[in-house]
Amino acid sequence: MVDTPPARPAPDHPRPTFARPRWACLDGPWDFAEGRPGDTPRDWDWDRTIEVPFPPESAASGLGLERCDHPRYRRMFTLGSDIEAPGPGERLLLHCEGVDHEARVWVDGQFVGRHEGGYTPFTLDITDALGEGPGHEVVIAATDLARDLEQPRGKQDWHDHPHAIWYGRSSGIWRSVWLEVVPPVRLDSAAWATLDTFGQLRGTIRLVGWHEGDNLMIEASFACEGVDLGTVTTRASASVVEVTTRLGKAAHADTPLLYWTPDNPMLIDVRLRLVRGDEVLDEVAGYTGLRTIGVRGGTVELNGVAVFSRLVLEQAYWPDTHFTAPSLEALRAEAELIKGMGFNGLRIHQVSADPRFLRTCDEVGLMVWADVPAAYVHTPRSTALNSRTLTELVERDRNHPSVVAWVPYNESWGVFEVADSAQQQAAVRAAYWLAKALDPSRLAIGNDGWENVAGDLVGVHDYTHDPAVLAARYGSPDAVSATLSGVRPGGKLLLVDAPTPGTPAVLSEFGGVSLPREADSWGYGAVPDASALLGKVAGLVAKVGAASGLVGFCWTQLTDCLQEQNGLAWPDRTPKAPLGALREAIGAQPPPISLLCN
Repeated sequence: MVDTPPARPAPDHPRPTFARPRWACLDGPWDFAEGRPGDTPRDWDWDRTIEVPFPPESAASGLGLERCDHPRYRRMFTLGSDIEAPGPGERLLLHCEGVDHEARVWVDGQFVGRHEGGYTPFTLDITDALGEGPGHEVVIAATDLARDLEQPRGKQDWHDHPHAIWYGRSSGIWRSVWLEVVPPVRLDSAAWATLDTFGQLRGTIRLVGWHEGDNLMIEASFACEGVDLGTVTTRASASVVEVTTRLGKAAHADTPLLYWTPDNPMLIDVRLRLVRGDEVLDEVAGYTGLRTIGVRGGTVELNGVAVFSRLVLEQAYWPDTHFTAPSLEALRAEAELIKGMGFNGLRIHQVSADPRFLRTCDEVGLMVWADVPAAYVHTPRSTALNSRTLTELVERDRNHPSVVAWVPYNESWGVFEVADSAQQQAAVRAAYWLAKALDPSRLAIGNDGWENVAGDLVGVHDYTHDPAVLAARYGSPDAVSATLSGVRPGGKLLLVDAPTPGTPAVLSEFGGVSLPREADSWGYGAVPDASALLGKVAGLVAKVGAASGLVGFCWTQLTDCLQEQNGLAWPDRTPKAPLGALREAIGAQPPPISLLCN
């Protein structure tokens, strides 16, 4: 049989860079109860129903609770109906994409595991807990203390009601729960890295169930836009295997280059097979992109070519669903809205991105800065949780070429004394170097905004609305240098550590122009109508664009969020001005033909 080229997983798969066909989503109605510390399933009275994955504080959940520190969930599933029953020796995995903050899980009354960390996924092998018969019960107990400032909170408010720049909470299950049938000897993960600007790609493949003498082989097949790029076969001589290939150029004239850029977001579809002789033990579909990013000569280079970043701050918050996207279609529409406005990237701010949103960013061409959601006090526990979240986010998202930068700390949140505290400075430096150790293929900024401690870039937040002031501060390399050494936008010291000479600067938050609808709304400065909004955006952006002393900017923000009404779009994602006019104000080129045709 002649193999067809590798194909990308279905758009709805929760983990689009590592997908098998035998999976089933458990989203939908679950039984619900509110628990208390230290309780167990026998203590709960399942008196309500909740719509998973929407958090209990959201309207879409069907509950709309003001506060829920101990949400409890129960659902039945049936083998052979909800999901194919595992065959002899096969295993059944339970995947949770996001349970905030701590999760304990039981299956058929047997405790199967726990996870701490609300912004990252976890997986449990539940095979040995399954009771007799086809029907089985999953119970998930979450603990998310509203007043716990040590745990990563991001933009989730710890007050009873949203205030200032903080929003409603997303406690408990807030992303998909799903099942997967897998073989006992299988592929566990694949991490792809582009090694140079000549198309060299390296994959680090991890196996489960490997034993010495198994005589296993790994086949990695590659394709671009349906054109087969070949297969590399490597002996699995250990449980961790490296696969290296040089792809370079595609084999047909319509695709002269394979490198991923915002203007030409080429993706490499990948099929991995674990084989023994003629037997295929496991097969996984995914994709990656050939993309390098780094700093050289005071500029940021994408694939060896200087690039200017036009980013927008993406809070990823919806009125009825909070930090959970309303639908798969909403995720794609979000990325296409950002692209249509003229941005070539975004900063996913203080929340982890849905992997399916990252897939869309990969496909439409958006560079993503990924924040680690902040805690709001500095303790050994908060530092450990920050490190764990960063580690797990890198592991989850490292195959998305759109992700170009990690931001472990923002505006000194959780390290409020970093300017003077050696301990807090060490925490930021450690987070920066952890990001670089885990993922040297991307940029990292230790503490973005001000009080910069370690970083490939210096990130500055400056919300002045005077174009002349912006020009004086950032209009040339000399102006930027003077600003970093002497100016305090917002009264904040910009540098704790002097950066390495030639370190570029990014205006990583600015703007925040409000066109409010509500009397009690909040923003950095209001305008009366859409025309004034466009004029203000254009006037500010013109002073910090590619001709300035900066290598990029990030406009605050994409949408209005509750009381923070300084978005370019209303909460329902309707732009406040025509897209073409917004593109012109942002200084972008005309949209791609594909967007013009939509």
